[in-house]
Amino acid sequence: MGTELVVVVTIAINAFSGIAAMLHWQAILPGMVKAGVPESWLTFPIGTLKTAGAVGLLAGLLAHLPALVAAAAIGLVLFFVCALYTHVRAADYTAQFFLAVFFLGMASASLVLTLTA
Repeated sequence: MGTELVVVVTIAINAFSGIAAMLHWQAILPGMVKAGVPESWLTFPIGTLKTAGAVGLLAGLLAHLPALVAAAAIGLVLFFVCALYTHVRAADYTAQFFLAVFFLGMASASLVLTLTA
């Protein structure tokens, strides 16, 4: 049950974050500017990739396909590694940096728990 809970939380946070990005939620714009990321990237690739990762995790969980859960988690891990690199390169250690650390941790936990289940 622990694996599924971690995956469900990972789905929820990435679905919310991805949809918020695609809607250009005003609360995330200052962090994007500080990191040097164009606002136009909020729809694609940022919002689209986070939402696609959440959908992949959900589909894998519902279909009982651990390989799909793992693939989606790998995609999210790669996404958040790149996001953190972008924040570090811009010396941006605002709340969005630490949220990306948390999101990376959740995607990584989803991957490891799925592979070891």
